[in-house]
Amino acid sequence: MARKKISTTVYLTEEQVQGLKQLHERTRVPIAEYIRMGIDLILQRYAEQLPGQTSLFETFPGSSLGVGPKAKKPEETNDDAS
Repeated sequence: MARKKISTTVYLTEEQVQGLKQLHERTRVPIAEYIRMGIDLILQRYAEQLPGQTSLFETFPGSSLGVGPKAKKPEETNDDAS
C-alpha cells in the first residue's frame, strides 16, 4: 500500500524545471517522484544530523550494563561453580 503523500510548494529554477521535464519525457517517471528521490538522497546524506535513537554504545561507552565494548561474552566469564 502506498504511503500518504502531503502536498507542498517548492520553488525551482527554470533550469531545474526544464531538466526535470526532459528527464520525464525520456523516462515517463513523474517529476514529483524525482523530487521525492532527491529529498531521500539528502536525508540519507545528512542522516547523522537528524534526531533519532542513540545507540547504547554512544550513550554509555564502556559501561558495565552487560552490553557494550567492555562487556564480557558468556564464554569469557569464569563460572566454574559446577
